[in-house]
This record gives sequence, structure tokens and C-alpha cells, in this order.
Amino acid sequence: MLRVARMYVASMAVAEEVVQEAWLGVLQGIGRFEGRSSLRTWIFRILVNIAKTRGQREGRSVPFATLAGDDLDRPTWDPSAFRGPGEPLAGSWSSLPDDWSGVPEEQLLGSETRLAIAHAIDALPPMQAEVIRLRDVLGWSSEEVRNALDLTETNQRVLLHRARAKVRRALDSRFEGSDR
Repeated sequence: MLRVARMYVASMAVAEEVVQEAWLGVLQGIGRFEGRSSLRTWIFRILVNIAKTRGQREGRSVPFATLAGDDLDRPTWDPSAFRGPGEPLAGSWSSLPDDWSGVPEEQLLGSETRLAIAHAIDALPPMQAEVIRLRDVLGWSSEEVRNALDLTETNQRVLLHRARAKVRRALDSRFEGSDR
């Protein structure tokens, strides 16, 4: 909850206050919870609404594009990685991403790899990081993430795709040259 609140407010102290306010809102409004979404999604909507209001009141206005990242107009992958027009299966991968099946399980499951993934996620723009954390780390559904973060289906899909691609690239470069 702190990470999500921090996306909308200027400091960690304010984010902590927002989380406290959100929990108070949950306690005060639990009787009005109608079950149209999961309890978790409902709690995060309260959090996001409070954080947005507090962020505006604090005078912090951050364009959404800066939260999503500065690469929105660049392709996620180099276009040369895909088959061109006129080729069979145009638009598909021209070669598949590296196969990690030969990497020893201990290495893939090892703490170094988990740390590399955590660092790659931490390096992402805030909205991409939060979407990939909620979807792939915490296992939230697409609908839950969209409702909690107030995103459109398309926007959530783009943020997740870009985040996954960047994490994959970070892992590819980590395993490059390893004995696979």
C-alpha cells in the first residue's frame, strides 16, 4: 500500500499518512462494502482515491506519462527481432528469446536471480513496477489491478508488457555468457 500511495504523494511520510487514512476509511466504510469487487480491490481504490486527493492538495502534479515511463513512443523490442512484411508469419519473432531450460534449477531459483528480478522491477518507472508487482509477484488478476490503480484495460496491458520486457532483458543480460 505504501508503494502505491508513494506514486501520488511527494514524500514517504505523506504516503504513510495516506495509508493510515485509507485504513480508517476501510474501517468506517466496511458496512457499505457491496462485494461488487474483491475486498482487496475495494481497499486499494480507497487508498488511490485518498492518495490522489492528498497529492493534489500537496501541490504535487505528476503527469501520468512520467509514471508510466519515458519510453511510451519507442518500441518495446527492436523491430528487427520480428519477421518483416511479406515473410511467412509476418510480425512473429524472427528468433525466439534465449531458452533458459538448460540453466540449472538452483541458479534459476537462487537468491541471486530473485535479487536480479527485484532490482529490475525497482528500476522500472513507478506505474510499470506496480503493475508487474501486483500481477506477477502478488498474483492479482488483470481486473483487480485495473480497478485498484484506476487503469484502462489497454493501459494496464501496455504497462505490464513493457515491464515484463524490461525485466526479461535484464535477466537475459544477467544470464548472458553463463553455462546453459
